[in-house]
Amino acid sequence: MSHSAPGSELKTMTAVPQKALSKPQVLALRGIRLPAFALKLLQQTGIYCDPSVSIEYQQLAKHYVLRGRESGGAAGHAGAYCGFVDSRGEPLSWLGRVETVGRNGVHAVAVASELVRMHVFRNAQSYELLVTRHALKFKSEDRRPMLENSILFHGFHGTLPRESSNEEIEQQSEPLPLFYTRSGEPLAIPEIFRNGVIRTVAGSRCSGCRHCHVMKPGAALITASLEVGRP
Repeated sequence: MSHSAPGSELKTMTAVPQKALSKPQVLALRGIRLPAFALKLLQQTGIYCDPSVSIEYQQLAKHYVLRGRESGGAAGHAGAYCGFVDSRGEPLSWLGRVETVGRNGVHAVAVASELVRMHVFRNAQSYELLVTRHALKFKSEDRRPMLENSILFHGFHGTLPRESSNEEIEQQSEPLPLFYTRSGEPLAIPEIFRNGVIRTVAGSRCSGCRHCHVMKPGAALITASLEVGRP
């Protein structure tokens, strides 16, 4: 038999229910949601595309950053690729170049206070493209920030433009899929992200990919390569 001090009250601790994310919120956070058979296809063909964005804390600088990984490639008629640019559409400098044993995997890692993710899934000549913005949202200085996600563009069943001849198709080295609304109107990709989308689409067409299509070497790596080239 237990006794409690006079006037004391026992309080039951109940978990505060978390509000479920809506479909657009899940899409903005996690990237393109593929059906089970498409995920199985990527697994069977050895394509690893990781669209996740995480919040990391830098101990020395004492501030939070976002982390993303450029990854993906193509095999046969399937392809998936994820790359990152900044809010102006400029390629991010990678923090580290990842040299994996296999192909079509992780290529590089980048950290920044804000990221724009470009995620492509390709099935033969049909494309799905998702462009999302990710930023840190601070409620107070002494608390961990939240991840704020928004959808900038989402297109389904995009196809490459039809050219009048095979020669013109061969000359089009960096094709950009065309997307349409449900009513058949053109769905324009934001102009500032056009170059990044072209590079991401190229990644989804790169068979056995082992290099970066979107990110660029960091300043330290560029300086080092210049030093090596000097007499």
